[in-house]
Amino acid sequence: MMKLRVVAMLVGAMVLGACRARQVDVRTAPSSPQPSQVSVQVANSLAQGVNVYVNLGGADTFLRQVAANTTVTIPVQGFAAGSSVTLKAVTVDGVRTYQRQNVVLNGTYVFPLP
Repeated sequence: MMKLRVVAMLVGAMVLGACRARQVDVRTAPSSPQPSQVSVQVANSLAQGVNVYVNLGGADTFLRQVAANTTVTIPVQGFAAGSSVTLKAVTVDGVRTYQRQNVVLNGTYVFPLP
């Protein structure tokens, strides 16, 4: 019985210690500049769709497929504004490739096809 009382007192002391008020420090996230939005407007006047890629440093990154006779604005994510890239559009049958080299990504770049 004595052991039960001691255990109950220890548990009670731990519970009371856990329930006491604690000081909380609340802060906002540090302000950082928002990344600039860059995009490519593909004006596909071809009779078939194209797959659009952006290339920086030798690696093609697929952006989107654009249907025939369609104009689409595609956000380019993961590339910093001011980057100099190559834009590439490959017809869905793989027969033709259209490229624009040394494109500087700022705002919206218009990429007409053909």
